[in-house]
Amino acid sequence: MKKLIFALAMVGSLGAAALATSASAAPGAPMGVTSSETVTPVRMHHGDRRMHRRMHHRHHMKMHRHHMRHRMMHRRMNRM
Repeated sequence: MKKLIFALAMVGSLGAAALATSASAAPGAPMGVTSSETVTPVRMHHGDRRMHRRMHHRHHMKMHRHHMRHRMMHRRMNRM
């Protein structure tokens, strides 16, 4: 979970840096508007997609384990 938060923070800081450089490159244009040369489509590579899927799966399984432990704990309490 900490790695996911760290990764999202890194992506956010990179996005903010990209906005700052694009805004300084075109001072006359309103913020967020860039010329067509600076806009490039970003495609996810196979390794990135696999990493993303693995992280998503790990998070899902962690939540599933938490849910099952919680369920078992309540079942034990009800039997007493």
